[in-house]
Amino acid sequence: MQEQQHLLAASHAAVRASHGSRWQRLCRTYLPYKAKDSIWRFSREESDEDPAQGWKLHVSATVLGACHVLERTGPLLRRRRVLYKAPASLDELDKLNSGLYYGYSQVGKFLTVYPRDEEEAVMLARALHLITRHTTGPAVPFDLKYRPEGCVYYRYGAFKAMEMETADGTRAFAMRDPEGRLVPDPRGSAAPPEWVTDPFPPRRKTRTPRVATPSPLKTTYRAFRALAQRGKGGVYQALDLSGRAPRLCVLKEGRRDGEVGWDGRDGFWRVRHEARVLASLAASGAGVPRLYDAFEADGNFYVAVEHVEGVDLEKWLGRKNRRLSLARSLRHSIELAEVLARVHDAGWVWRDCKPRNIILTPRGRLRPLDFEGACPVARPDPVPWGTPSYIPPEWGEDFNGQSRLPEDLYALGSIIYLLLVGCPPDAAPALPLERLRRNVPAAARRVVSELLDADPRRRPPARAVARRLTAVLEAFKN
Repeated sequence: MQEQQHLLAASHAAVRASHGSRWQRLCRTYLPYKAKDSIWRFSREESDEDPAQGWKLHVSATVLGACHVLERTGPLLRRRRVLYKAPASLDELDKLNSGLYYGYSQVGKFLTVYPRDEEEAVMLARALHLITRHTTGPAVPFDLKYRPEGCVYYRYGAFKAMEMETADGTRAFAMRDPEGRLVPDPRGSAAPPEWVTDPFPPRRKTRTPRVATPSPLKTTYRAFRALAQRGKGGVYQALDLSGRAPRLCVLKEGRRDGEVGWDGRDGFWRVRHEARVLASLAASGAGVPRLYDAFEADGNFYVAVEHVEGVDLEKWLGRKNRRLSLARSLRHSIELAEVLARVHDAGWVWRDCKPRNIILTPRGRLRPLDFEGACPVARPDPVPWGTPSYIPPEWGEDFNGQSRLPEDLYALGSIIYLLLVGCPPDAAPALPLERLRRNVPAAARRVVSELLDADPRRRPPARAVARRLTAVLEAFKN
């Protein structure tokens, strides 16, 4: 099994390297101009004759499909001498599609094409659609889609950087109205300005079956607040109307082709996977949210889960004016170790154990969230998953799909360290725990030191951690 995981990890690294080198070769041909201090490469230098605003086109692509899309579109755009841009690397495209680094509105904007006029915009949109209609890519938020079955999008806006000062004194993207005045260029709206008319052919509606099962999104769940939005999907607070009385729930969305990784998994796959994990963990006693429903709708996958009252541990600790008492730090550490032990006993590795994924309820209990990255203990996932400050030192360029249990244990050690001294260990790497808090018992310091050991084999199991810290707490009370 371990040898198989090494091979899978190596294959993913090889795919990434192969696509990356292929992308650089294509850039030399079709995107020879690199803007200074920018993530973008351009087809040519900007000209004074290029318009300052108009109908811009976006062609969406995943990291796995980007090279193919540029191979298909590059010759056409080069013949037209049209200005267009794309990310300088596929790693930058990965960041764009996540929505976390450059903003949610940038998701899917692989190619941005700047037509010279309205007539060219209409012609290019049709041509780009025809040569890319069999490819897939993430949806571009706030753009209009040229055709339902394609990956070409469009919107009206500024081509060149323009800004204006708003009423509250902040700077905002801008364009010019017919009188030449600067007006807002909202990136979070698909609606064109009132002075322009959409020149593109009407979007054909997709045929629907004569007898269609109503979507649960229209009959059972009423989302009323977005809790998070990123490329792979949204998280919404919603009402579940399936019972006699409405109840609060959390609706998690996994988008088809959203944040496709080098392993080919997208948001759809990950949310569907999380539904399986939650169903498996339901009887473990780990306190995971109850799974109410799992279903597919509008090409995406959704799970409806219990709304857990409380605040995440990261936010709660950030609000504290002083660090926790030693007794309370130990109690939370023990409870978290017990939660993790139950997850492991049920056959799963969490892989994203961090304060933001732990809810402190009004009754002072800890509830774990977010298991889309979990993997079976018996089948370690060869693709890294986790968050800085809580990922182990054995990670790196030579990551080879090793067993994941020790990674959870390292994260546990980091959180216990945080609970005891008020910062994660990587915030003060040169300072041992006793230098930051003098009254921590030696037995507790040894537990943390073992969990953070550079050798994964030396990290104690979560259940042993709970038992040892319980003994520390009892001795401390006496």
